[in-house]
Amino acid sequence: MPKRRQFSPEFKARVVLEVVSGAKSAAEVCREHSLKPDLLSRWKAEFLANAGKVFERGEVADPQQARIAELERLAGKLSLELEIAKKASTLLRSAASRNDS
Repeated sequence: MPKRRQFSPEFKARVVLEVVSGAKSAAEVCREHSLKPDLLSRWKAEFLANAGKVFERGEVADPQQARIAELERLAGKLSLELEIAKKASTLLRSAASRNDS
C-alpha cells in the first residue's frame, strides 16, 4: 500500500495562493502537483476561513505564554490578598490589646 504524501503548510499556502491570486487555475495546479481537486478545495476553504487570524493581535498567540500571564496575574492577586490579611491581622491584634487593658 503506498504511503500518503505529506505536504508542508508552506507548500499548501503557496498552492492556494496561486489559485486565489488567479495566477493559475485550480485544474492547472492539480495537474502540476498531482493533487485531487477536492483536496485543493479543502486547503482553499481552510486558508480562507483562517485568513482573518493573520490580522489578530499577536499578544498571546502562544498557549504557554497565555498560561504564564494567567499565573503571573494570579500570583499578583494572591500577593495583594496576603498583604491585606497581614494588615488586617495587625489591626485586629492592636484593637484586641487596647480592649484588654
